[in-house]
Amino acid sequence: MSDTPVNPLPLLSTIDSPADVRRLSRSQLPQLADEVRSHVLDSVSKTGGHLSSNLGTVELTIALHYVYDTPRDRLVWDVGHQTYPHKILTGRRDAMSTLRQQGGISGFPRRDESEYDTFGTAHSSTSISAAHGMAMAARIKGESRRAVAIIGDGAMTAGMAFEALNNAGVAHGGLLGDVLVILNDNDMSISPPVGALNKYFTRLMSGKFYAAAREGAKSVLKHTPLYEFARRFEEHTKGMFVPGTIFEEFGFNYVGPIDGHDLDSLIPTLENLRDKKGPQFLHVVTRKGQGYKLAEADPVKYHGPTPFNPAEGIKPATTPPKKTFTQVFGDWLCDMAEADPKLVGITPAMREGSGMVEFHKRFPTRYYDVGIAEQHAVTFAAGLACEGLKPVVAIYSTFLQRGYDQLIHDVALQNLPVLFALDRAGLVGADGATHAGNYDIAFTRCIPNMSVLTPSDENECRRALYTGHLHNGPVTVRYPRGAGVGEPIAKEMVALPWGKGEMRRHSAQPQTHGDGAPRIAILAFGTLLYPALKAAEALDASVANMRFAKPLDTELVAELARTHDALVTIEDGCIMGGAGSAVMESLQAQGFSLPVLQLGLPDLYVEHGEPGKLMSQIGLDAAGIERSVRQRFLNVAEVRAVANK
Repeated sequence: MSDTPVNPLPLLSTIDSPADVRRLSRSQLPQLADEVRSHVLDSVSKTGGHLSSNLGTVELTIALHYVYDTPRDRLVWDVGHQTYPHKILTGRRDAMSTLRQQGGISGFPRRDESEYDTFGTAHSSTSISAAHGMAMAARIKGESRRAVAIIGDGAMTAGMAFEALNNAGVAHGGLLGDVLVILNDNDMSISPPVGALNKYFTRLMSGKFYAAAREGAKSVLKHTPLYEFARRFEEHTKGMFVPGTIFEEFGFNYVGPIDGHDLDSLIPTLENLRDKKGPQFLHVVTRKGQGYKLAEADPVKYHGPTPFNPAEGIKPATTPPKKTFTQVFGDWLCDMAEADPKLVGITPAMREGSGMVEFHKRFPTRYYDVGIAEQHAVTFAAGLACEGLKPVVAIYSTFLQRGYDQLIHDVALQNLPVLFALDRAGLVGADGATHAGNYDIAFTRCIPNMSVLTPSDENECRRALYTGHLHNGPVTVRYPRGAGVGEPIAKEMVALPWGKGEMRRHSAQPQTHGDGAPRIAILAFGTLLYPALKAAEALDASVANMRFAKPLDTELVAELARTHDALVTIEDGCIMGGAGSAVMESLQAQGFSLPVLQLGLPDLYVEHGEPGKLMSQIGLDAAGIERSVRQRFLNVAEVRAVANK
């Protein structure tokens, strides 16, 4: 008996690039699909990440790399969390053990990670625009290559996708781009009775014979009374089999739907479409979690799991974890809805992520999931507010960026009472720079009529949400991903004093203006209050919990400026234009001149990794705060000289 271990991935272990895939026989591809699926499951169970969506795109990924000459032909994956099979087949098989880990590969496509990642995607609905741009660039440059956009049915709900379809389906200067849009539809199924006929009809429609016959018939009938009848008959006949009329109206040749797990259907259909000119549209149907029964049964639960045992599945925690800020929001939303019948909850396709499951269950007529349509979500809320309702938009900080024009023109300009609950403020860990909520303080506080609340812990978050709900104008309440310090949460609704911070620690150090260490005050915005308090113990600094980035507590700023030699501002948002900048503006306006150290997220994209380690590396943990303060104010004489001006 041999002691040589059995290779669990004998075929996949020979694949280092798509060129290796293209050397395989068609009969080997089902085995490759099984091994890729196994590797995805094994990898994600160890690192955590997106599972259901990637199990559903295995065959489609293999077929695309088998048919198209990648990377010469461009593949653009929408959202990007469905690209693990793509990464595995493009030289990153062994790097999957580092997925979403600091220093490892990203959970999304990145141009600087691989030549096969032709476009960075992590926010949805951008693929058609990008692929259209690539296809037109090929025409302009005289290059013969194809561009393919793979977009999910959820991402097709966004207006940007239809803007791109509208543009890609018409000629520009007589040129049409050779772009294929693949709709990866994983929210429906093809019923068995029509499966065989559907496959045959799809292959017929994608083939040269059908295209030639259709164009020939059109030319013959063009100037006869039968032309309009034939055109309508074709549309309605196809409509009996496919829901593609709308895409045909955009100027695309629609094909589908076909089974996205059937390589014998996918490959010849893609081969036919690859050789056709102009804009093409292929509708494939896949199943989230395909091949892993637990994920098939509950794709939402297995959408983005933390590490787990694949044989046992995701198990409930043995000890109750600390309540997350998302859960705090969800609880408050239900309590507030119980008390205020005018409250309406809105989410752009993030019911689970934003903590609205219970609200949906208890208040179904006041719950609106608008799909991946952030612009619509904001203006829809504005319309509700115009009629006297009190809309609450639960949205990730990074996604509010997509509704910025609507935030300014439709909500703030009209001073409408819309509350924005901004989840995932600050760094988000494994999802990395594309999902980090770094900019919301800077881009909201500059808008007239907007108010910006930065609660420091769970109980203060509940109070901030209540305060924002009572305010007669637009408000953002920002809070991070995950749990806070575990502050007990009072059931009673108690508003915060509007626009007022609070002192949490007073320095015992006298204001020097002479010999000795300078007296320092730390102005903390948000959850960084707690590492600031820890650092302040070592520094003997005063600490203010500012609570509001706008309206800023200018009286508290002035008091701290009068009684301290130097100030330090701390926030988990970008330094440029953030809360620290608000403090600097206030000091200047009030005529104060003293040293100020601004701490926050640096002017660079912080990569994916464990949040605590990332915060430590950029100096926003207690040790980093203490170190930065000591380094900045080491020269006491310099500090004192400025303070004495």
